[in-house]
Amino acid sequence: MIDDILKELRDSIGKTHESLKRDLSKLRTGRAHAGMLDGIRVDYYGTPTPLNQLASVSVPEPRMIAVRPWDKGAVKQVDKALRESDLGINPRVDGDLIRIPIPQLTEERRKELVKITRKMSEECKVGVRKHRHDALDMLATVQSDGAASEDECDRARKKVEETVAEAVKKVDEIQQHKEKDIFEI
Repeated sequence: MIDDILKELRDSIGKTHESLKRDLSKLRTGRAHAGMLDGIRVDYYGTPTPLNQLASVSVPEPRMIAVRPWDKGAVKQVDKALRESDLGINPRVDGDLIRIPIPQLTEERRKELVKITRKMSEECKVGVRKHRHDALDMLATVQSDGAASEDECDRARKKVEETVAEAVKKVDEIQQHKEKDIFEI
């Protein structure tokens, strides 16, 4: 029973880390990458559709993203969705190809992105602490039900604390890696 609780804690923390990585990948760094456009939805025949389901997205140059809609009639809708996004990009339509030049980040924008990164990391840490709280509650229930001895539960609590400490350290590493990417020119 205790092993199940610890396994569930590790799984939950792993999912929290993956969520943080996914959210941070959408933040713009100094260079272009196709993941920047993952959150963009295009109004395609009245249905908000993810951009990557309507077009091929490629990165031909470090500061350029190319979007080629499969349906040539959707070029205007894709262009409109890109312009209305909060990425601060200015796409150029070239026939059925949309080129998106990625300008250099200003120092002010870099600092803003670092603040956003730190906020996301803190939210992830809160999630990890919530998982710790849930695991400790489950251990208390197991102990009160008599399914495990007090010593076993104490050892499990220490493992929970160690696991959470490692998880928080990993969140800090992920955050520092992203900050390094943001400040890389």
